[in-house]
Amino acid sequence: MSGTDNSVVVDVRAIDKHFGDGPDRIHVLKQVNLQAYTGEILMLVGPSGCGKTTLLSAIAGTLRVEGGEIEVFNQKLHRMSGGALTRFRASHIGFIFQQFNLIPTISVAENVGVPLLIQGASTGQALKRARSALEAVGLGSRWKEHPNKLSGGEQQRVAIARALVHEPPLVICDEPTAALDARNGEIVLELFRNVARSPDRAVIIVTHDNRIFSYADRIARMDDGEILEEKQQLHLHPPHFIHQHAPD
Repeated sequence: MSGTDNSVVVDVRAIDKHFGDGPDRIHVLKQVNLQAYTGEILMLVGPSGCGKTTLLSAIAGTLRVEGGEIEVFNQKLHRMSGGALTRFRASHIGFIFQQFNLIPTISVAENVGVPLLIQGASTGQALKRARSALEAVGLGSRWKEHPNKLSGGEQQRVAIARALVHEPPLVICDEPTAALDARNGEIVLELFRNVARSPDRAVIIVTHDNRIFSYADRIARMDDGEILEEKQQLHLHPPHFIHQHAPD
C-alpha cells in the first residue's frame, strides 16, 4: 500500500513532549514527524520507553504536546478545546488500551456498547451491535458476563470489540495482541486488516509482538523519542501470524 496513492489521515509535524520538571525533566518526543494514510496498517516499533505509547496517545488526543502540530482527518487537535476533542475522538477514533480499561460493574456487551451510547444510540441498538462485535472476536456467547469472569486474553478481545463497534475511521492500538494466543491473534489481525482495506480508514498499532509484523503495510521504528526509519512492506503473499507463544 503506497502512502502516495492514499489520503493522509494523521499528519504529525515536529511534535515535542516532556515529562517531569527540573533535573528530572525527560524529553520523550523530539521533533517527531509521522504520517498515516487511508487503507493501511502502520506499526510503531522500538524498545520499551522510546516514546511509542506517548506518540500514540498524542495522536489519539488523550495527551497534549508542548510543541508541533497534529492533524487527524484535517482537524487540528492541538488547537481544539477539551470538549471538542472529546467529541471528535468519540466519532472518529477507536482506541485499544494496553490495560483494557473495562468497566467491572457492567456486562461485556454493555462495555462494548459504550462508544455507541456516547454517540446517542439507544441501549437496545448499542447492545445489538455490541453482540455482533463480540461475535467477530469469538466471544458472542459471553456477552452477559462481567469482565472479571474473563481471562486476560478474553478481556483484550472485549476491548478490541469496543474499539471497533462504532466503525471509527481511525483505529489506534497499544499492544493489541500481547495477551492473545496465536489463534485469537490471527482473528484480531484479520479484523484490523479488513478495517484498513477501506479507502477511508486506517489502523495504527504500537507493538513489540514480532508475530504480527507481516500484517503491516508500513513499519516506523522509534528510539529515544525519534522516528529513525520508515519501511514500506510489499505483501507478495497474504500476511500470516507466526504461531508461537504470546509474549509475557
